[in-house]
Amino acid sequence: MASHDLEDRSASHAAAQFATTHWSVVLAAGHGSAPGAVRALEELCQAYWYPLYAYVRRRGYGVEDAQDLTQEFFSLLLRKGHFLLPNPARGKFRSFLLAALEHFLANEWKRSHAVKRGGGCTFLSWDAQAAESRYAAEPATSATPDKLFEKRWATTLLERVLAHLRQECRAGGKGETFEALKDSLWGEKTELSYAELGARWGMTEGAVKGIAYRLRRRYRELLQAEIAQTVADPGEIEQEVRDLIAAVSG
Repeated sequence: MASHDLEDRSASHAAAQFATTHWSVVLAAGHGSAPGAVRALEELCQAYWYPLYAYVRRRGYGVEDAQDLTQEFFSLLLRKGHFLLPNPARGKFRSFLLAALEHFLANEWKRSHAVKRGGGCTFLSWDAQAAESRYAAEPATSATPDKLFEKRWATTLLERVLAHLRQECRAGGKGETFEALKDSLWGEKTELSYAELGARWGMTEGAVKGIAYRLRRRYRELLQAEIAQTVADPGEIEQEVRDLIAAVSG
């Protein structure tokens, strides 16, 4: 998927979607007093816990310690949000989250570790074993913890967008169309050519190209909407798209 294709979205469209995003709700909350702020923060954490777990493991922590650290970090964040809550100057949710985690690892673990393993409350539901299985399947890399975090963040976000589009297509009775054309979302060749797909579906090659174009356009819209959930200002969306592309490609 070419970066200029992703960036070709209007500012007015972004602004219209931005008003009720999760991160804007959290930022507006100040210290979490606004209705829905805690829930909005929880949904963001639920969506993007794996990049943080991968970061902690890459920092050299063992499996059990990394599981405890990640869970306790989210527990503190959701239970005592005033301690780590952002201000508008902190901008993107992923930047805030990583900075907050680094602060936690440096200053809070000794104190929080007084709660014995399994003895604390669970504030965020996540599958620790699945996280470790996923981390173990990561390809060998010399990437720094920060670089791995960026890459996993980008991958997680793109996977969420793809799953959303797949669900939309299936709900609309177009699951087969999605599966046949999903590779074209990134500008790759599909398993069958547009002409071959047209022959299979009883339509012209041009008609299939039109379907692929609309699918890419919808993917871009969903990607933009997902990114908007994690930035403080709609003007940051295009730069975040570029950063994501760079992280995945790097």
